[in-house]
Amino acid sequence: MSDINTAQQELIDEFQFFDNWMDRYQYIIDMGRKLPPFPEQAQTDDNLLKGCQSRVWLITNPSDDRLEFQAISDSAIVSGLIAILMRVYSGRRATEILNTPPAFIEAIGLDQHLSPTRSNGLNAMIGAIRRAAETAATV
Repeated sequence: MSDINTAQQELIDEFQFFDNWMDRYQYIIDMGRKLPPFPEQAQTDDNLLKGCQSRVWLITNPSDDRLEFQAISDSAIVSGLIAILMRVYSGRRATEILNTPPAFIEAIGLDQHLSPTRSNGLNAMIGAIRRAAETAATV
């Protein structure tokens, strides 16, 4: 597995292949379709993120000194955003997550091309991942 900065750069490089945002949106949706199955029993209110317009369930599984994240949404584009976040953050050490800002968001252009509600949802997902990392880092 590459480090977190390499994962961000690989995403940035992939998105540069697309000339327009319609193709980028389609790529994001396609990424979401490839998410691993999410356990149905984990689709509970306790795992439902607040701050997202779409319904997003997120679970964190500590594995050795790393955090494994799994998430799903009822929205195709949000599932794609989840897939992006999983590539960057899942399987990382808590300190690595906390010490690396999500530079890929601006570099890809998500900060300019997502609706305000989708941006809020993306920020809510990043916030939940960072809170999980903060909790793991204090244990």
